[in-house]
Amino acid sequence: MANLGELERAVMDALWNFGAPTTANELRDKLAASRGEGKGPAITTVLTVLSRLEQKGFVERDREARPHLYSASLSRANHVADLMHEVLESSSDRNAALAHFVGSVDETEAETLRLLLAARTQ
Repeated sequence: MANLGELERAVMDALWNFGAPTTANELRDKLAASRGEGKGPAITTVLTVLSRLEQKGFVERDREARPHLYSASLSRANHVADLMHEVLESSSDRNAALAHFVGSVDETEAETLRLLLAARTQ
């Protein structure tokens, strides 16, 4: 899973928050609003980032629509899970990394983990 740069993360956050296909102009406006800026990044910059994200498999483009519509090709939860797997795979001691992670979660998260693991074994 490719790491995302700052603007790529901002675009993905905007796409995930939209929850529906959106245009590059709408994304530019959303980025400007989220940064508290009046204008936001140039539309050419947004289109370049969208193109790179599409090449990386993060974004899908509806080429039939005019203007093109963009949407996330995976959910935020899937992306986070992929990142967690990537980190675990890079660890020389996967069990130690998992133990440290489990030891760092709060009680609510620990209960969620217990429920998910119990459901997995059924």
